[in-house]
Amino acid sequence: MENAQKITVEVTVNAPVDKAWKYFSEPEHIVKWSFASEDWHTPHSENDLQVGGKFKSTMAAKDGSFSFDFGGTYTEIKEHEFIAYSLDDGRTVQITFASEGDNTKLTETFDAEDQNPVDMQQGGWQAILNNFKKYVEAN
Repeated sequence: MENAQKITVEVTVNAPVDKAWKYFSEPEHIVKWSFASEDWHTPHSENDLQVGGKFKSTMAAKDGSFSFDFGGTYTEIKEHEFIAYSLDDGRTVQITFASEGDNTKLTETFDAEDQNPVDMQQGGWQAILNNFKKYVEAN
């Protein structure tokens, strides 16, 4: 997917980078924020956060009508700074954690897929990051 269009989303979380990193990477937290709308949830998540490690989260409609696994393999990790991975479909994702005092700015850049409009993909990934921000700041 070398020529895939790149999409970037970002959010600034009112939390130090170590807390943001922990809540972003631990399955017991991922299941609390990794969904784009209130009618979806993530009932299961597993995460082996190391180069070559795999992750998988099951994303599902709460009414049981649809679910899918979102997963991939980590290609680069710099603790509290950077995560890169390849999705199971070959697209790539890079996530930067920038410490800004007591805040953390997360920037995600990912390859667009070709089945949905770019603005829909950007909106969905941004909604998930917004849920992450809300969850971290409330806990």
